[in-house]
Formats: sequence, structure tokens, C-alpha cells
Amino acid sequence: MSIDLYYVPGSGPCRSVRLVAAAVGVDLNLKLTNLMAKEQLKPEFLKMNPQHTVPTLDDNGFYLWESRAICMYLVEKYGKDDSLYPKDPNQRALINQRLYFDMGTLYEAFAQNYYPQLFAGAPEDPEKVSKIHEALEYLEKFLENQNYTAGDNLTLADLVLAVSVSNFEVVDFDISKYKNTSAWMARIKSEAPKYEEINGEGLRAFKELIDKLKNLRKTMNGHDNLKMVVTLYQIPASGPCRAVRLVAASIGVNLELKVTNLLAKDHYKPEFVKMNPQHTVPTMDDNGFYLWESRAICTYLIEKYAKNDSLYPKNPKQRAIVNQRLYFDFGTLYQPFVDYYILPLLLGKKADETKVQQMEQAFKYLDLFLDNENYVAGKSITVADIVILTSVSNYTIFDYDMSKYPNVTRWFEKLQSEVPKYKEINESGLKEYKAFVQFLKNK
Repeated sequence: MSIDLYYVPGSGPCRSVRLVAAAVGVDLNLKLTNLMAKEQLKPEFLKMNPQHTVPTLDDNGFYLWESRAICMYLVEKYGKDDSLYPKDPNQRALINQRLYFDMGTLYEAFAQNYYPQLFAGAPEDPEKVSKIHEALEYLEKFLENQNYTAGDNLTLADLVLAVSVSNFEVVDFDISKYKNTSAWMARIKSEAPKYEEINGEGLRAFKELIDKLKNLRKTMNGHDNLKMVVTLYQIPASGPCRAVRLVAASIGVNLELKVTNLLAKDHYKPEFVKMNPQHTVPTMDDNGFYLWESRAICTYLIEKYAKNDSLYPKNPKQRAIVNQRLYFDFGTLYQPFVDYYILPLLLGKKADETKVQQMEQAFKYLDLFLDNENYVAGKSITVADIVILTSVSNYTIFDYDMSKYPNVTRWFEKLQSEVPKYKEINESGLKEYKAFVQFLKNK
């Protein structure tokens, strides 16, 4: 019997699986997965787990991910009894509730507060800290007058929750005021098989990673207090704002999004005008470096933060084509859309029908760019594709007929599945844009 576990030692969910495996006597063949080297994105890994997360289990060709599901599976298939995950419906339901509580409340509160700080140098958010205390107060109530979180004996719920609580040790969060939780943690540390070997060593690996990140930020910025966050002042409906967000998602840059209320004239406030005298969105603040105009922001993010130059090639000829397409978007494709559809609604004027010809001409050009090509600037996806994608998607709000441009239609459908977080960012933004347009029409 060979059960492979693809994991990283510092990961809490990976530690949970290993603790449960130890508790049921299952030997795991540990496969260290280098996330920084993107081993989780290799085809052989994606074949097992299309969500490309760790832990991922391979039990002789049966692939499973999501740590709590793996824990339940290991007990049900390999446990010598059902004490860790009883078959009794009432007992099992209580354990399930605790597992969902861990994922959605306790672990989530830790991740939401600390991961932006640990991995991006974000400042502490008091509201997120309050969510941690709220979660621990719930756990404290679960443990009133009982030694375990979901019954009278050690269960899956205890092992999983204990790993989440142990994470607070690494960030020096004091849980001592939570008396029930503190006593329970001491109990689990002594009762869970191989706790120190697995969770203790894993916590040290987590701490080592945190220290490395702190030292890296210190080296890059001169001191620890300088924030390592790229802030984007934006509105979700805006096509240019969506383009920046899609590019950031494509290169793995986390943006701190600041919604800018244009109706309340947030963009005219002195602190905004200081950043951007043209008072437009999107506007970027990268640790005091201010930049506006979406296409300039997109290329800046790639040049500074991308791991390679595929989206904005350094080769002069390739880059020139990409730049040409970006200017084409700005002056030829995007502008007539605004002139014909948006400005008349904002100004209460009749639309200029000559703009229809300009839009048609823009799509003809775009269709020509895509003749015998998969992408607008060559053989691979570039920033030009992402920017033009958002502009083309804007036309769908007004049911613009693109069917007579077969190359554009093919490319548009293809890019929607290739661009990271397209649905999350662009489709949700389009819904807001459509609602805004309807609001203008009803005025």
C-alpha cells in the first residue's frame, strides 16, 4: 500500500492530514511540493488536482484534495475503528460542524488577518483581528465543561482545530486568556500521536518561512515598517480598472483595492489629487510611487513584479507590436465605445452615429490582427490581449453583434478561459457596469 501526499511542511492543512494519518496508523509517502517553483502547476500535478493546491492525496490512483476531506477519507478507509469520526449520525454531524467552523471561521480569520501581513507586508487590520477573537470565543464556548471539541473523546475535529490554533504560536498571538482553549491545546499536544514530530516541526518550518519573508522585505525596503502593498484606487465597473486587476492576477500581484466613489467626488479630494492631478481611476500607489492610466500601470506591474517577460516581451520587435496594440485599444477600440454608448447617457445627448462606423472599423482591424493568430500580438498571450479583452467585453453590455468578426469571436471565447480570475474580476465588474448603464438610462 502506497499513499502519496503532496505537501509543504509549514502548511497547516498539510499538518492536519499528517496528524490524522498518524492517528490511524497510515504511513504516508511524503512528496515535497515546491510552490515557489510552481510544481503544483505542472501537467502531472494538474491531472491529479486541477485546483493545484496542497495537500493533494494519491491513494493508488485515487486523487483527493482539501485537507478535511482527506482526513475524513483516511479514517473511513483505514481507521481500525470509528472513534475519530463516528458513524453515529449525531456525533458525526457535530464533528462536521466543527470542521466547517475551522475552514470558514477559525482558519479563515487567521488567514485573512495574517497572510496579507506575512506575504505582502500589509498593515494590521483591527477589524480582522476582532474576527480572530470572535472565532476563539466560539471555540471557548464549544469547550465549556468538556475536554474535546465534539464529544467525549479525541476526534478529527480536535486534530484539525488544534493545528489551526497552533498557528497563532508562530505569530505570537496570546491565547492564554482563552482558558478552555489553552487547556484543550495542552491536552491535544500530549494525546495526538506524533504531535511534536509533525506539527511541532511544521510550525518551525512555518516560522522559518515567515522570518525569511521579513528579512526579504527588510532587504528590499531598508526597514520593516515600509508597507509591501500595491494599492489600486478603482471602481469595479471600470474597464481600465478591470484590465489592471486582470494583469495583476496574471502575474500573482496582490492588490489592495480602494473603491473610489466618483459620485461623491472622492477623486477630487486633496489626498487623491496629490497622487493624481488628473483625478482619474485607476490610480496606483506602489509604496509612494503614484501612477495612473491603466495601460501604463499594467506594463509597470509586469516589468517590476512578473517572474518573466512573456506578457510584455523585452525583445524590441515583439514589444513594439504589443505597444502598438495597446495604443490601438486606447485610441481606436475603447474610445468610440465611450463616445457612442457612455457619454450620451452621462450628458443626456443623442448618440453620434458616426461613431458606429468607427467601432465597426476598430473590430475589422482587430479581426485582421487575429487572422491566422491565436493572440493579438503574436503567438502567445500578452498584456495587449488582456487589455483589449476588457474593452471588447464592454461591448457585450450593449449586445454589440460580433458574429461578423469570426477571428475576434474565436479569440474572445478562448481568452475568457485562459485569463486568470476572468470571471471573478471581469464578469462581476461587467455586471456592475451594466447596472450603472441601466441607472443612467432610467434617469
